[in-house]
Amino acid sequence: MKPAEPSASDLSSAARSGNDCPPLREAEGLVRRSGNREGGRQHAAGRRRSRLQAGRAVLASYLDLPEQPTDEELARLDPELAEALFGTPRRPFSVSLEFPDFDGPDFERALGLARASAELLEIGTPPRRRYRARFYSKDAPQLRDLFEIVGRFDGTDVLIDDRPVLYARELWLPALRGS
Repeated sequence: MKPAEPSASDLSSAARSGNDCPPLREAEGLVRRSGNREGGRQHAAGRRRSRLQAGRAVLASYLDLPEQPTDEELARLDPELAEALFGTPRRPFSVSLEFPDFDGPDFERALGLARASAELLEIGTPPRRRYRARFYSKDAPQLRDLFEIVGRFDGTDVLIDDRPVLYARELWLPALRGS
């Protein structure tokens, strides 16, 4: 059964009442209308107010941030991003060993060697804490000693100038052992 077309009187009465939708469309379910226009406006205003309050809370959390990044935040920057932001660093060639916490009698010795490196950075919190020790070419014996302890773990990474390099364990470390 085909719905009846609205008559001219239906259309004219809808136009006079300020209603741009003919009654037939409402009956077909194509137009959803609220019986209380003020309630709909209040609900929309409440949504806007809650979004505004949430936005203010986010903004307030950013207002408490310091203007300058801390040394630890700068150390964690990706080397390419740091180079783009601050220019080429004037740092000599370095090899870093990044290794996880591990259980065993060698851990304290490894941590002592890492603390004796040119720079030690502790990343994360237990149980996912990692240590990044930077060594320069003059520190090759200490690098070798630390790698002998932590190199057996799969979680140990070798970074050349703070970047992961293919075959760093196989090529770069043996080259430094000879010095």
